[in-house]
Amino acid sequence: MIGKVPKPGKSFGGCIEYNVLKKDAAVLYADGVRIDKVAHTIDDFNMQRKMNPSLGQAVGHIALSWSPNDKGKLDDEKMVEIAKEYLQKMKIQDTQVLMVRHKDKEHPHLHIVYNRVNNQGKTITDKFQHYNNLKFSKQLTLKYGMYMAKGKEQVNRPQLKGIDKLKYELHDTIKAAIKKVNNITELKKELAKQGIDTYFKFRSGTSEIQGISFGKGKYKFKGSEIDRSLSYSKITQAIQQNVQQRESEQVQHKQFVSDLKAAVQSQTSAFPQRQSTGGKSLLEVLLTPEYIEPMPYIYDTDERKKKRKKAKSDL
Repeated sequence: MIGKVPKPGKSFGGCIEYNVLKKDAAVLYADGVRIDKVAHTIDDFNMQRKMNPSLGQAVGHIALSWSPNDKGKLDDEKMVEIAKEYLQKMKIQDTQVLMVRHKDKEHPHLHIVYNRVNNQGKTITDKFQHYNNLKFSKQLTLKYGMYMAKGKEQVNRPQLKGIDKLKYELHDTIKAAIKKVNNITELKKELAKQGIDTYFKFRSGTSEIQGISFGKGKYKFKGSEIDRSLSYSKITQAIQQNVQQRESEQVQHKQFVSDLKAAVQSQTSAFPQRQSTGGKSLLEVLLTPEYIEPMPYIYDTDERKKKRKKAKSDL
């Protein structure tokens, strides 16, 4: 399950009309609002928001999506059950809620509209929502035995928007840069070329790096918030492994060249000179990628039969 949490909005009318009037939309659950008419639903939300008129962005909107692999496990009742538990964990309680299921995509998904002005007129905070959303979405996915994709490979990136889109762009760019560099300083320089800022968190009173964050434009995220593999310790570990792998490959290549050179030197006198080497040594020719030893063309069995059959027919 994945939760998408856009910024709070100002218009209940626009949000509710988008969700309820969409083709094949189905209202699965409502608390504190009438659902006999769209106009009544909007009026009920707006009536409660007047209890806290200073809160301009009172419209809460969250989309919960599941993998197409979970279709067989999800009916309307189960989706509402999971959504209610999600709201409880997110501390979105004691307020008006509307849950609407859409069927315009291959994957099951549910839209939640809620009033950030609760039933007592107090504001429901939106602080740390993105972090909590990731945390609780994963918890509920595991609890209900839903499909858990490995990493970010199967995410439909063209469908992403806003902060989610930016996080995946940062993820892909940072992952690619890690493969090129030899240390964390080089990583910072490489990312700077692509407009990404790198920030380090140091242990109090020391120069020891304890954490890492990345920023682009006005947004800044901890590495682990983008992906668990992008914490400072995981990044430094990945860089070290890449460096060791490159060094190992270089050693293997040098050994290969050395062994080939020794073999060529020992066989030079017996090796027939079939073609001009253009002034290059035999070793240089063998190490040229384009070098291909000429091979006689051999007809396969079927082709030889066809040739004989044709020859007989021409007689």
